[in-house]
Amino acid sequence: MYDNVEPAGFGELEAHRTYLLKVAQLQLKDSSLAEDVVQDTFEAAVRNRQTFRGNASRRTWLTGILRNKLADAFRLQRRHSAPLAALTVPEHLRSVDASFAPDGAWAKAPLHWDLPEEAQFQTEFLEVLQDCLGNLPPLIARAFVLREVMEMETAEISEDLSVTSNHLGVLMYRARMLLRTCIETEWLDQKRAT
Repeated sequence: MYDNVEPAGFGELEAHRTYLLKVAQLQLKDSSLAEDVVQDTFEAAVRNRQTFRGNASRRTWLTGILRNKLADAFRLQRRHSAPLAALTVPEHLRSVDASFAPDGAWAKAPLHWDLPEEAQFQTEFLEVLQDCLGNLPPLIARAFVLREVMEMETAEISEDLSVTSNHLGVLMYRARMLLRTCIETEWLDQKRAT
C-alpha cells in the first residue's frame, strides 16, 4: 500500500495497524471512525516520514501521530458530547470511604492479581479491558486512555477534555475504581471459577 512512496523500512506500517486500531477503538467507541483515524495516522506518517529519526521504535512514533489524530477527533466530538451532569457513577464508588471499613481496613480487599505483567499482554485480558472501558461513561474512559495508554500529560488532557486538573484527578480515580471492579468481576472471578 505504501511501498511505492516510502523509504526502506516504512513498508512495515501495516504491521502496526491492529495495535493502532485497538487503541483508537478504545478511545472512540466507533469502529469506522477509529479506522479513519488510523488511516489518517498512516497518511501523516508517510507525508512526514523524514521526521522519523529512529530514536524511538516505529510503533512509538506512530502512536504519537495517532495521539494527535485522536485529539483532533475528540475536538470534533466534543461539540456533541453529553453534559457532565449526565455522567453517572454508581453511588458506592463516589467516595473513597466506601472502600474501607471504620477501622481503616479494606471493606472488600482488592483481589490478588497473579502476574499482572503477563496478564496485560494476554488477548483475553485486553478484550475484557476493552469491554470494561466501553462500559465507562465516555468522558471517564477518554481520560483514562489518554493518560494511561497514550501517556499524555495532565495539562494536555485537561485542555483536550475541557476539565480542570482537579476534575481530571477525580475522573482518573473513578476510572480506576470502575475498571478494578469490572476486571475483578468479568475476568479474575471468571478465571477462578474455571
